[in-house]
Amino acid sequence: MDLKDIQNLIKFVAKSGASEVKLETDDIKITIRTGSEDGRGETTYIQQIPAMSQPQMQMQPQTGAPQQSAPSAEAASDAADSKLITIKSPIIGTFYRKPSPDKPIFVEVGDHINTGDVLCVIEAMKLFNEIESEISGKIVKVLVDDSSPVEFDQPLFLVDPS
Repeated sequence: MDLKDIQNLIKFVAKSGASEVKLETDDIKITIRTGSEDGRGETTYIQQIPAMSQPQMQMQPQTGAPQQSAPSAEAASDAADSKLITIKSPIIGTFYRKPSPDKPIFVEVGDHINTGDVLCVIEAMKLFNEIESEISGKIVKVLVDDSSPVEFDQPLFLVDPS
């Protein structure tokens, strides 16, 4: 089962209204829960079934930016990021920085944006949803690679509102 199959399964479960689905094959276990009690939406757990000599692995989707390894770098980053606003994904799907492969990127790092400007598109179930800015400011960082899957509430951009 590849990543695209898993994404399609998550979309199907979310649309079906089921509260929990478990899928188990010879080499993988997947549990998808929707409408969790904390109101955060979907939870997907993927567990690789190990061979006899391999240690067991459990993976969960990454919902934030990659963590930095050095504590001092993290502290410095937190101080600088405290004034920044994070624009998050309103839906799950595939993140695209341009409207089509032959068109230019919507926004680059350093670009000034206004409320209502289109920042990216997210494809969900063959629909391309334009994600518009709800704030004005300057793009400081793009947190997601083009054509990458994104989760609900995953940070996409850092914006300096000043």
